[in-house]
Amino acid sequence: MRALLPEPTILYRDEAVLVLDKPAGLPAHRGPRARASVEDWLEALRFGKRHLPQPAHRLDADTAGCLVLGRTKPALAALGRAFAEGRVAKTYWAVVAGAPEADAGLIDAPLAKLSTPKDRSGAGGWRMRVDPEGQMAVTEWRVLGRGAGHAWLSLSPRTGRTHQLRVHAADAGWPILGDPLYGRAEAGGLQLLARSIVVPGWDGREAVTATAPVPGHMRAALAACGWDGMVEPRGIEPLTS
Repeated sequence: MRALLPEPTILYRDEAVLVLDKPAGLPAHRGPRARASVEDWLEALRFGKRHLPQPAHRLDADTAGCLVLGRTKPALAALGRAFAEGRVAKTYWAVVAGAPEADAGLIDAPLAKLSTPKDRSGAGGWRMRVDPEGQMAVTEWRVLGRGAGHAWLSLSPRTGRTHQLRVHAADAGWPILGDPLYGRAEAGGLQLLARSIVVPGWDGREAVTATAPVPGHMRAALAACGWDGMVEPRGIEPLTS
């Protein structure tokens, strides 16, 4: 069973923290339908620790890239505080349909959850939307490249709302390519990568920094927007060693 699952790569490991390169399509947590998830790999990620490591934040199943796990209970608590207080610097890469007119900007648009009953076709359920009465949500963005009808963006969320980047991009008029919920499904899948992360240290620890490589399903769209296939970071070690 495990051999059939997409395998995360370890980008960073110390005594307290792991950072994985999570493949697109692999949820961080096992859902009610018992889908494969990062949880299937936690035993292999124990590396002699008493407790299994646990994800310290959310990352959408279809989003590839940096996922931080705590290896001890104190580390998980410290990481949880850092994410909750907005002290973790996150940078995402996205390819969007359409393009901003400016080269950089800030989106300040509160978000709220909208739930609708599912119909016989299965349409409906929940999604996020821009709502003046919702929770504060702020995203910085910058254009890194442009192509025919598309743009390559760097997105830095100042807040960590569910689907924040996907909703903000769609509301701005340039949905993330391949987003079936807020844009349009594409054969290449969601073009969103949690590219890099910087977690501040605690109790005298150094900050943790990790960068995820561009996944295969995003390389063509990024290249069409000017990405030159620069030398990419690689995992520091295989998952099982």
